[in-house]
Amino acid sequence: MTASPVAASETEAGVAGETGGRRAPLILRNRAFGAVWLGQVLTQAAIRMFQVGVSWWIVAYAVHDARGLASGLFMAACTLPAVVLAPVVAGAVARFAHRSVLRTAAGLAGGASAALALWAYGGGLPLATVYAAGLALATCQAFFDPCLTTSVPELVDDADIETATGFELSTQSLAGLGGALLGALTVDRAGVAGLAVGCAAAYAGAALLVASARFRTTAGDPADPVAAAAPPRRTLRRILGELPYVRRILVCFTAANLFTTAVFVVIPLYTRSVLRGGGGTVALLEASLGTGALVGAFTGARVPGRPTVAGAYCLALMALALALPGLVAHRLVIAGCLAVAGWCAGAVSVRFVALFQRLVPTADKPGFFAVMQAVLGASLPVASLVFGSAGDFLSPQTLCLVQGVGLIPAAVALALLGSPTPGPAVAEPSGGER
Repeated sequence: MTASPVAASETEAGVAGETGGRRAPLILRNRAFGAVWLGQVLTQAAIRMFQVGVSWWIVAYAVHDARGLASGLFMAACTLPAVVLAPVVAGAVARFAHRSVLRTAAGLAGGASAALALWAYGGGLPLATVYAAGLALATCQAFFDPCLTTSVPELVDDADIETATGFELSTQSLAGLGGALLGALTVDRAGVAGLAVGCAAAYAGAALLVASARFRTTAGDPADPVAAAAPPRRTLRRILGELPYVRRILVCFTAANLFTTAVFVVIPLYTRSVLRGGGGTVALLEASLGTGALVGAFTGARVPGRPTVAGAYCLALMALALALPGLVAHRLVIAGCLAVAGWCAGAVSVRFVALFQRLVPTADKPGFFAVMQAVLGASLPVASLVFGSAGDFLSPQTLCLVQGVGLIPAAVALALLGSPTPGPAVAEPSGGER
């Protein structure tokens, strides 16, 4: 990949920052990537804060009967756009300049948050309005996340792709941590109005950061003048059809997500019904999960073994961590279990997204990462509704045990996948991917 003058100047700045042969962190030596990464931190933190805060608001304040169903329905609404809009997202990412897509998504989300804040300050906030706001923010995020993943090669050199992937995936961990610390606590102190104001500020900051970054032009990119002469991109069905190894991995993780993502519905129910805690307890548990995922995102590349084997071990460990709170109802024990589960999720994400960056042809990446988000996200609304509804009839401890048991088949299936079959679209993984 030939670097542009912008990339070259940023590389020189990074070299100048080296001391004693040690390079500065990627986000410091590559200013464009640093700005876009920080923008993603803000957008992910905003939507996570909104989801955590509203889930707690529903369980603790807004709904008195069928709390599980109400919170599950909200989480389902927040996960539907990534699934339903996958073809639209893929088309937009492939057709328009990536910086424009990122900036527009963040700006529209900021406007939706500001509108909700004004409505909430006026009083009489209907539950349906909060659901609609969650749907709007999730729709904007459905465009932002795959577009940023696709944009990584436009921001960093090939040698930095894995490092950039680690930073990018750590965003979700940072967001989970931020949502844990701010979401429920903000609702306890300032209500939904204060929550919406914080989200609006974060989205506005993200839009400004993305607008300040300069993206290099790569072959096949919509901003490339010769892109129009490039061969037409393949359909989403054909992309996965020609990558059977990747397809099987996605199926395994889709099944696993049916049980792992239920934790976001279980945490507020567990806090209220079992621990008898408030927003501070929700913050502690969410912070434990987010901190573990953050550490996992930065250490995942060091986990030994093939990605499928390492992923299988991580899923098995996560199964144990999610099931233990069903047997031991102690706040610190549960916080530790969630930290372990978060680490497993972060480590697995880094290994496999970095692998996909190398296995998927460049021209197919816009469509692939959109369909990846859709395939993995397809289980989220189902898990939210099923576990939320079940939470009105089963104890949160029982739900924890179901989560742990449900992960075992996915771990076994992943371990049996083996290595990818060499082919024209399969590149030899490097570094930690060997």
